[in-house]
Amino acid sequence: MSARTQGKQQITAAALAGICERSGRRIEKGEIISGQKRKRHWRTRKDPFAEVWESEIVPMLSAAPDLQPKTLFEYLEKQYPGKYPKSKERTFQRKVKKWKGLYGKGKEVMFLQRQIPGRLGLTDFTTIKKATITINGQPLKHILYHFRLAYSGWCHVKVILSGESFSALSEGLQDALWRLGGVPLEHRTDSLSAAFKNMTKDAKEDVTNRYKELFSHYKIKPTRNNKGQSHENGGIESPHGHLKNRIKQALLLRDSSDFESVDAYQKFLDDIVHSINRNNQDKITEEHKHLQPLPLHKTIDYTEEVVGVSTASTIRIKRALYTVPSRLIGEKLRVHVYHDRLELYLGTSHVFSTKRVYGQDKKRARNVDYRHVIGSLERKPQAFRFSQLRDNFLPSDAYKTIWEWLDDAMEPRAACKTIVGILALANRLDCEERLGRYLLQLKEQDKLPVLHELKQKFDPKEIEIPDVQVQTTAGGDYDLLIPSFSSEGGRFS
Repeated sequence: MSARTQGKQQITAAALAGICERSGRRIEKGEIISGQKRKRHWRTRKDPFAEVWESEIVPMLSAAPDLQPKTLFEYLEKQYPGKYPKSKERTFQRKVKKWKGLYGKGKEVMFLQRQIPGRLGLTDFTTIKKATITINGQPLKHILYHFRLAYSGWCHVKVILSGESFSALSEGLQDALWRLGGVPLEHRTDSLSAAFKNMTKDAKEDVTNRYKELFSHYKIKPTRNNKGQSHENGGIESPHGHLKNRIKQALLLRDSSDFESVDAYQKFLDDIVHSINRNNQDKITEEHKHLQPLPLHKTIDYTEEVVGVSTASTIRIKRALYTVPSRLIGEKLRVHVYHDRLELYLGTSHVFSTKRVYGQDKKRARNVDYRHVIGSLERKPQAFRFSQLRDNFLPSDAYKTIWEWLDDAMEPRAACKTIVGILALANRLDCEERLGRYLLQLKEQDKLPVLHELKQKFDPKEIEIPDVQVQTTAGGDYDLLIPSFSSEGGRFS
């Protein structure tokens, strides 16, 4: 009320102070001390639930403390129609909440942990739900492997094209440790139930042994959460949210979620992770002093299967079919199964590598390469038409379009011979894309391809010998080139 000391009237001073005139007069008289309001401990309105609270609600809460206020209020509405309007529900909720605070059962306590440098690393898998990542316009089905040190917050993220598996865990963890340059004493994951899903008993035992070998190799003590207790892995569950928010913001800044390759997408994530780690550099530097050294080399980060090559030059791995070079028909191959690729061995010799594929909507996937069987197919071109893998032999949408065009425009035997010849030419000269573009141009011109013309155009060895016109002269003309003989002196002149 400093305005009163300046000579202002009571009504003006009260208005300036934001109070009523009566309160201003009471403050002047000392009846109210400014800033001290008498606390009220009595009700100003009649309790609308007084009749049922002690007799019905309290016994119900005592018997089942987990009953929710909404459930109890709906019970009252049903038992006493029209007596308890919806406008009273909030009052009832506060009353139940207060009772539980005074008499309810104890709640779960979360114990904040003291983090020790170099002690704990954490692993979990996560997905980006509110953004669709695409590779050249095609959605990328994937999850993210996320590793983090509990003390410093150092983290690593890897794109995983499969689901949660031992291969994904092993490859992701080892990538993280070798980038980190050290090894923590302990490593925690969730219960890993997804990694053992749909496995036979023998397969589960094999993965369990590999899991133990992995952590033994790095001298890490492995620990797991109790099933369904995600808060036990809170050191990485909460950072999931921060990481995904950074990814979404970076995608917005980039103005596109489409990438030219999986490697480009991984590079994008690496840049985000580098920024996170840079912000924690002081603690990371401190934690590095307490990490164990890395072993001399990595250990296995795959699962292994032994498969036979069928007479169709195919193998089956994890519900997916793959073609292999026909020279391997009848052989037994050892296959190292990674999350994104297969490495095939004949004995100890590496045969070749191929991309791993996954089925969708319970459909079996196929990874078919016409190059593996083109030799046999060229000798038996009519087998192409009704082959179970016919559509998979065609390497792109362009070739599918070309086959449909040839099949409509040519006699069946000729169509098969032509498309197989085209594939053989594409394989021999490594000109698949260029040849496909040329054939689509012929289609637009409504001009059917001829195999020997295609060979002449694309194969430098098939150059047509030009027709050279040679002009001949009469034999007598050559006499002009013979020097004349002089009888005098017996010599040519």
